[in-house]
Amino acid sequence: MTLHLYNTASRQKEEFVPSDPKRVGMYVCGPTVYDTAHIGNARPAVVFDVLARLLRHIYGKEHVIYVRNITDVEDKIIEAAAENGETIAELTARTTKAYHDDMGALGVDLPDREPKATEHIDGMINMARTLIEKGHAYEAEGHVLFDVQSMPNYGGLSQRNRDEMIEGARVEVAPYKKDPADFVLWKPSPGDMMGWESPWGKGRPGWHIECSVMSKAELGEVFDIHGGGRDLIFPHHENEVAQSCCANDTETYARYWVHNGFLTVDGKKMSKSLGNFFTVRDLLGLSTKLEKCAGEIYRFVLLNTDYRQPLNWTEDGVQNAENSLNTLYTALQKLEGVDADLSQTADRIVEHLENDIDTPFALKELIAIAKQANVAEGDDEKARLKGQLVHGGYLLGILQQSVDDWFKGGASDELDADGIEALIQERIEARQNKDFARSDEIRDSLKEQGIILEDGPDGTTWKRG
Repeated sequence: MTLHLYNTASRQKEEFVPSDPKRVGMYVCGPTVYDTAHIGNARPAVVFDVLARLLRHIYGKEHVIYVRNITDVEDKIIEAAAENGETIAELTARTTKAYHDDMGALGVDLPDREPKATEHIDGMINMARTLIEKGHAYEAEGHVLFDVQSMPNYGGLSQRNRDEMIEGARVEVAPYKKDPADFVLWKPSPGDMMGWESPWGKGRPGWHIECSVMSKAELGEVFDIHGGGRDLIFPHHENEVAQSCCANDTETYARYWVHNGFLTVDGKKMSKSLGNFFTVRDLLGLSTKLEKCAGEIYRFVLLNTDYRQPLNWTEDGVQNAENSLNTLYTALQKLEGVDADLSQTADRIVEHLENDIDTPFALKELIAIAKQANVAEGDDEKARLKGQLVHGGYLLGILQQSVDDWFKGGASDELDADGIEALIQERIEARQNKDFARSDEIRDSLKEQGIILEDGPDGTTWKRG
């Protein structure tokens, strides 16, 4: 099977054929670093992390360039810094680190390249100047605006009519605009506001032009895949297409557009006013597991719904994810001592992922492999299945913890591993002394604290339930 992706531009699933299989490029819109990431922000990070892993599997790690930017100049950043009483540099450094830490806890690898908007201001000024020279933009009262009427097929990506575009863009209908739909490429920065000198005075870039310039700098004028959330299709991605094609004199900007669906909480839009707004950091802190183990649970939830469909975040979904991961880690626990045959690939999992990143079925396939491993006989069969679990787990970004960490790693438990082992030893001595009441008391007490004891021929083992 070959990789197929749903292309937003064509509104259909297409076979993915890179322009150069030795240089497969993917650009994904990254965070605007003014606050910590909420769980909805994490969905595209996880989805495109899986796609990057799949592309590396198909084409080779050295032939894939995954770019995810950092937006570190934007009005929300300016406002947040002023409100927090910190400099913009302090705010963006702090929130960028928090983003890396939080996504890392979810098993999201760093991209191959991570350009920052502030590193490409000259390129943004040059693109705005080029658009003016080519008749696609104009200066008005210190602003540079893209002239949407100059591009006949503007709106092709989002497939919206004119009224929908104006309403959806929520643009300022300013008197200096030739058309209400015209959007900002450069805007003035009065006083001591963050800004750079330009041919149009001190100012700062509009949001859309940032990604056009960074993607061109890292991947060229035309590249393979552009990703992001559905909320970015219009106006952000539509405007990227317009300014990039017009500035570069190309018919195409990104050849495949891939967008993930929205996230709700218990069927409702996330909102601080509704009390259902969760940052990744909130969720990690609420878990009783080690942060990296809790991160795998949340990653599983994010992958257990088709990426293009709305994802409804619920407590039941989180618990089901933990149960599924318990099944997977139990299989690895039974295979301890078996050397994984790393020549084995989880072909069925690859096939599901090649079918438009079908992670829910890939997860089901991984669990099926685990169940086969539980009843496998013979070292070769166990080694084969363990190899498939390792490979499938890597592609999905799960099963990345040790069995001991998964079953014994609590985040905030009062009873640590040494304390549990001491009680187990006391229980063994009680049983040897036929003090079964004390033995049962220890077992029941541990159970109440979420510690499950399992007696076997090789002694007593424990895990957190």
